[in-house]
Amino acid sequence: MPLHQYVYFALSSRSITAQEITDALGIEPDETKVVNPRRLPVDPANPFCQIWKVVCREPGLCVDEQIAHVLGRLRPQTDRIAELMKQYNSADHEDEPYLEARLEVVRYFNDAEQQEEAGQPQDRDKHNLFGWALDREAIAFLAATGALLDVDEYDMSPSPPSA
Repeated sequence: MPLHQYVYFALSSRSITAQEITDALGIEPDETKVVNPRRLPVDPANPFCQIWKVVCREPGLCVDEQIAHVLGRLRPQTDRIAELMKQYNSADHEDEPYLEARLEVVRYFNDAEQQEEAGQPQDRDKHNLFGWALDREAIAFLAATGALLDVDEYDMSPSPPSA
């Protein structure tokens, strides 16, 4: 079964910029994104947010290996990430966090088109990518930084023809 997957760690905020996160951590992100750039009138249903990401999209790696790659870059700044989370999510901001941290796993099953574009080997030529686990170090990092784990999995199989 064709599989396309990637992992990222994201810090997202409605109050501080991706550049401010970079400056505070001393780690350059792989990607940044601005959701709903500040425009007038403000749309309360889709508020402004900046996202700072460290990403691993390397094909052929298991999710555990992708997570290890991402967290390997972040671990030296675990205490600083935790400090930022505490600073921007104090009791003064209980109603809405000002900084959110998450480790995101994204997987597309039966994604033959993506596999062909990436030039990935066929299933019989590579090791099993389906199973994965979080090791104690990854769990400790998530706990220390207050990050959540989010796993999105999508079945890209073609829909059966309508009768």
